[in-house]
Amino acid sequence: MKAVVKISGKQYIVSEKETLLVDLLPEGTKELTLDALLVVDGDKTTVGTPTVKGVVVKAKVVDDLVKGDKIRVIRYKSKKRVHKETGHRQKYSKIEVASIK
Repeated sequence: MKAVVKISGKQYIVSEKETLLVDLLPEGTKELTLDALLVVDGDKTTVGTPTVKGVVVKAKVVDDLVKGDKIRVIRYKSKKRVHKETGHRQKYSKIEVASIK
């Protein structure tokens, strides 16, 4: 069984026992209860208006702070000997989907 859920303004396709990285959740969040926007169970697909009634996705936070890959940003002006280099690492929360009921 798979479901589409909305976490922090983004939609994710999830299935049971799956781990995924989402945008950093507020500190102290241990468990999530999410409404399903769409559910796929074998050949049967149920689309919610806006959510599927009776279907709840439960997830738990495995790790509060996971850093993503470093992104290098370079600004450069040709023939001026001007350049500036900065970096960024996005912070994520790692969650595991416990059940889809």
